[in-house]
Amino acid sequence: MLFQYEPELDAFLEFLIWRFSIWVDKPTPGIALMNLRYRDERAVALRGKALPTSLVCLTPYLSAVRTGLEGPGLTFAQKMWYCVAAVGGQYIWARLQSFSAFRRWGDSEQRPLARRAWGLMQRIEGLYKAASFGNLLIFLYTGRYRNLIERSLQARLVYESPNMNRAVSFEYMNHQLVWNEFSEMLLLLLPLLNSSTVKSFLHPFSKDKSSSSKEDDSICPICWASPTLVYLALPCQHRYCYYCLRTRCAAVPSFQCSRCSEPVVAMQRHGSVVEHKTQ
Repeated sequence: MLFQYEPELDAFLEFLIWRFSIWVDKPTPGIALMNLRYRDERAVALRGKALPTSLVCLTPYLSAVRTGLEGPGLTFAQKMWYCVAAVGGQYIWARLQSFSAFRRWGDSEQRPLARRAWGLMQRIEGLYKAASFGNLLIFLYTGRYRNLIERSLQARLVYESPNMNRAVSFEYMNHQLVWNEFSEMLLLLLPLLNSSTVKSFLHPFSKDKSSSSKEDDSICPICWASPTLVYLALPCQHRYCYYCLRTRCAAVPSFQCSRCSEPVVAMQRHGSVVEHKTQ
């Protein structure tokens, strides 16, 4: 289910980041650590052009006072277009790619219109990657715009204050340490948990065991579907799908039956000869 709705989840997460950072003129935790903020470069350019001629002689003195970081934040239109491009554009493109791949637009047997649409998508993707690479080279040389969205909107990341605080905030470090320890604990415990053992432990507490035993025995205990190619796990002789039983036996040498937790030593097609799981 998560894989099926992965574009929606990515778009939702991108929208949350945009809503609580760019929309409210606040930096993300990473941008805040680097003492950065977004600035409207169009307003800065217009302000530089609108400098009165009477102040031209004072520019050396003004440059000593100004830090070069002044300028307003993003406008309402820039924020909305950033959301449309970063959230909506990526979501639509991801869904269009998955839909075209599912419909097999690139196959030669498809209609000419579908093949043209697939070729157009490939050209657009190639042009976008080439433009992104060119923008990366320009960014490494000038340091102005990180991606194409910022360049098209003229939204530049500048320093929040000229004097950056070098003191490291222990709040972010504590969060990182907690998540690292939690992930390491999960990576250590998950391989030790056996689903069949947990099911057998909870089996005495399940309700209506007698009425559901016959129904459960007719389906595969791994994929919970009616097996098309029925195989029996030996010696307990519980029914499985061939693919489910074969993959589990190949992945785990000491695979135990998901119903009775008895070690599976061989597998047999329903009504056929015994087939050892090591074959």
